[in-house]
Amino acid sequence: MPGNWIAIRVELVGGRDIVSDPPPGRTMLVGPRHTFADLAEAIDAAFARWDLAHLHMFELADGRRISDPDPDWDDLGIVDEQALNVGEALRPGDRFVYVFDLGDDWTHACEVEADDVDPVEACGVVPPKPVPIWGWGWMPDQYGRRWADDTGEEGDEPAGEPRVSLGEWLRGAPGRPDRSR
Repeated sequence: MPGNWIAIRVELVGGRDIVSDPPPGRTMLVGPRHTFADLAEAIDAAFARWDLAHLHMFELADGRRISDPDPDWDDLGIVDEQALNVGEALRPGDRFVYVFDLGDDWTHACEVEADDVDPVEACGVVPPKPVPIWGWGWMPDQYGRRWADDTGEEGDEPAGEPRVSLGEWLRGAPGRPDRSR
């Protein structure tokens, strides 16, 4: 097996004034050379983040904070996420927090489940980056939008386009596809 691969359980506990109960989650497979920057990118993809122009940060149980370096944070002792490998910093049972978007605070509770995972057995291949290998739950949109033209504002309602069967929609009927027909 190529190095010690680890499994990390990641649960979205909430953000944007949303409490996830029960929390959706993913089990992430992380290789021995993957950095915290790699893990952040994989978590964001696994939790359906599409606007990635936001700050994020890990906080370990020992108080270390890991993020993309920012000159405004020089005095905060932030560890560079590209310089620290996940496998060097974490052991089974370790807990840590990942926060995406330091304004909306999408907060994830993370726990290392194992450090002896065979990537081929768990994933079918040796992945080049961390990947989710198990998942559950519904993902909230990072801006609270519920449909394509939703503004995210309270009281906003979807456009009144008629719903048509998938078959009708496929053949060019106007409206929005409806799986229930």
